[in-house]
Amino acid sequence: MKRFILVSFCLASALALSASAFAQESPKEEIRVLVVANFEVGQDTGDEPGEFQEWVERLHLDETVPIQGVPDTLRRNRDGVYGIVLRNGDLDLHALALDPRFDLHHTYWLFTGISGVNPNIASVGSVAWARWVVDGDALREIDDRTVPGGWPYGLYAIGASRPDTLPDNPNHYGSVTDVAQLTKAYPLNQQLAAWAFRLSRSARLVDDRTIAERRRSWGGYPNARRAPFILMGETLGAERYWHGAPRNLWAENWVRLWTKGAGRFVMTNEESQRYQSDMRQLGRLGYIDPDRIMVLRSGSNFDMPPPGLAVTVSMGDEGPGQKIAYENNERAGEPVVQELVRHWDRYRDHLPQF
Repeated sequence: MKRFILVSFCLASALALSASAFAQESPKEEIRVLVVANFEVGQDTGDEPGEFQEWVERLHLDETVPIQGVPDTLRRNRDGVYGIVLRNGDLDLHALALDPRFDLHHTYWLFTGISGVNPNIASVGSVAWARWVVDGDALREIDDRTVPGGWPYGLYAIGASRPDTLPDNPNHYGSVTDVAQLTKAYPLNQQLAAWAFRLSRSARLVDDRTIAERRRSWGGYPNARRAPFILMGETLGAERYWHGAPRNLWAENWVRLWTKGAGRFVMTNEESQRYQSDMRQLGRLGYIDPDRIMVLRSGSNFDMPPPGLAVTVSMGDEGPGQKIAYENNERAGEPVVQELVRHWDRYRDHLPQF
């Protein structure tokens, strides 16, 4: 009997060691493309869509995969396309990067979502591929009613002496060894963004009768009156939900300032700046390739009222435009996702070139 127990114990130990060795040697799941959404209004499928549902249903992201350390899950299909809703914000990004089952070194990241849109540049329902994500959070603020004469507003960079000027000492925005990182503009791979735009620009977008009627009130704003279209333009992230023409002017100037005149402000939202900061940190630690990050935002509402309408009436009026913003975001992004997975043998080790 003792001999049987000893043999059983040895067998069990050998099986455990074998299983452990197999787990260590088993290949990681290589995520080819990861679609990242910020919220979903209900379930991921089968009800009223939010930012994620169109992607789940049309790309058939039917299988769920847990992530170690967070309650949320990934969704995936058989082609190596994954999707996630960042219900826990940057915690989800870091948990995914630290989960030993996944290989993110060749992953293309598609950060999606709806935004307020600049009526000087585009219309509700339009979709923009970003070349920069600009952080609009950390700054100095003086009440606009008390700003010095000649100032357009009371918002300006920490370390600067007035609006629309860069700080004399960039270390006000953090101290790192690489001075190039001391910026409020996170540069994306512009070749990749231009390539994605070229692939998607002929995608068929949807419009809405109510939105089309509202566009008529934008006299003097020809781009605001256009039917939804696809363009290239920058995303500004700020946790403050701002609205109105004076703040739109600040956003235009802030994006131009930090991109050294090369970027133009198109979309505004509340989270993209945080995620791009996190992604740069994950890149510096060697978990991801920052050159494979794409940002695609769609306009659900204008960031200021049309001529003649009070700002308090316009503020928060997102409902009619959200549906086409969800829809058009997926329509613009899907050709890029499909091209990457269809020719993965080409794009795994070589970035697309415009």
